[in-house]
Amino acid sequence: MSESRTTADFWFDPLCPWAWMTSRWMLEVEKVRPVDVRWHVMSLAVLNEDKLDQVPPEYREMLETQAWGPVRVVAAAQQLHGDEVVGPLYTALGTRFHNKGEGPTPTAIREALEDAGLPVSLAEYADKDTYDAELRASHHEGISKVGQEVGTPVIAVPGADGEQIAFFGPVVTPAPKGEEAARLWDGTLMVASIPGFYEIKRTRTQGPDFSNL
Repeated sequence: MSESRTTADFWFDPLCPWAWMTSRWMLEVEKVRPVDVRWHVMSLAVLNEDKLDQVPPEYREMLETQAWGPVRVVAAAQQLHGDEVVGPLYTALGTRFHNKGEGPTPTAIREALEDAGLPVSLAEYADKDTYDAELRASHHEGISKVGQEVGTPVIAVPGADGEQIAFFGPVVTPAPKGEEAARLWDGTLMVASIPGFYEIKRTRTQGPDFSNL
């Protein structure tokens, strides 16, 4: 692979444990391949807002009561403090939500902001639509690359012909390390770059494993 560095754009919703697993793999990819991750927020609430009557009741409740707050806080942090805070804030939120099992509580959000060196007052935006337009724009930028039938994460990289290669996933647990992370990256780019390739899938037999994060 070329040693010229490649930017991988990564769209996430901090609520999703599977996106969290993939994001930690991408941090490992940065160590073993000439890749720099650029972080963007997307929203499961926005993705599903027109089909709430089609999702299971417990998932709908999560979307309505928990999904808006974290992404709104990320959007506010980005708008008020710059793109460079998105990745560290995602790491702080994900660590508390998933690794520590705190979930997307107001306390976890406030403490994640503090962990990321950001003003705790940003937590107030969890209940405000101040930056919903920017949140939706970021979401639609990512999801438009892969279609509405998928979720988070979305990854996009430059292709060899100048066209962007974009895909949902990969969905993997635990997050691969070292050479295994490199092989998964190489293989994912290989299949995703084939015109007309759409899907490889098998039934998940275990949930997200955060033990090596």
